Amino acid sequence: MFSDEIIQDDMKILYQQKLPYEDFRDKTILITGASGMLAVYLVYFMMYLNRILGYRIHVVALVRNEQKAWKKFGEFKNDDHFCLLVQDVCDKIELDISVDYIIHAAGNASPYFIINDPVGIVKANTLGTLNVLEFAQRVKSKKVLYLSTREVYGKMNDDVEEIPEELFGSLDPLEFRSCYPESKRISESILQSYYRQYDVPFCVVRIAHSYGPGMNIDNDGRVMADFMADVCNNRNIVLKSTGDAERAFCYITDAVSGMLYALLKGECGEAYNVANEKEPKPIREVAQLMIGVYPEKHLKVVFDIPASAGEGYSKMGRVRLNTSKLEKMGWRCQVDLATGIKKTVDYFSC
Repeated sequence: MFSDEIIQDDMKILYQQKLPYEDFRDKTILITGASGMLAVYLVYFMMYLNRILGYRIHVVALVRNEQKAWKKFGEFKNDDHFCLLVQDVCDKIELDISVDYIIHAAGNASPYFIINDPVGIVKANTLGTLNVLEFAQRVKSKKVLYLSTREVYGKMNDDVEEIPEELFGSLDPLEFRSCYPESKRISESILQSYYRQYDVPFCVVRIAHSYGPGMNIDNDGRVMADFMADVCNNRNIVLKSTGDAERAFCYITDAVSGMLYALLKGECGEAYNVANEKEPKPIREVAQLMIGVYPEKHLKVVFDIPASAGEGYSKMGRVRLNTSKLEKMGWRCQVDLATGIKKTVDYFSC
């Protein structure tokens, strides 16, 4: 919840970024997929600016599940500057108000949904993006920010050591889980098409492995979420592989500040990598680090390797993202992995 001590501390961290937040004053911001982890923090931060600085930002939070949304935004229920828009982003957006900024965060990345609802993922990333841009064109929004993924880069050649925004590898459209990265790719192309043909300004952020308070740890299927669920429920962490796969996890305030840099300072029509490349670690080390933060729980890392890997997981090897494009605007990762893990687990009151 917004008033949680850890959330409030994170809001202060975001506010300390050297960004022209004054540009948000008296503006209206539509955030799709507003119940998702990153989008929730964006809603919270806009309301934080309202309550601390009196910015009078009008936040429209588009969600599918009203009951779930009010659990996150209940403190704003009687706030004149907050509005809940309950609908599927795949349906036409009909608002009779002007909207200055749109943050399009709707769309699921969970392996569980990749396996069980691939059509829903494709629809949110294609039909949803079309609906957002039709609306943005109609109301003449200042900028659309789209939350994409590092997975759009596809499988790289073995000699590639890091990925700048203009370098792409291959994707097999017939691979089962390609519903996610392929539909993210086409959504970026849709954004560029509306920019060229209808002058709808946009930026893209390609985010890698973010985590933090508010993440879904219930049957999500992603590594960090599963580890969090184990520690929070006082269970040993069970690895279904040797744990050699490397990941670089980005705490939520670093991911969200990168998004805000792109929205407020990014060039229209450009994409920006958002990742924490300071601490890449094999996931077995992440698991050990996590249980090490809470030695009083006396947990262990256990290996239980099945004959074949889960089909919902990416099979592409990790190549580091080049984040210099965003860093040139002043963005930096500030939260180390141990600190981020402790804040996240503490948030769940383990």
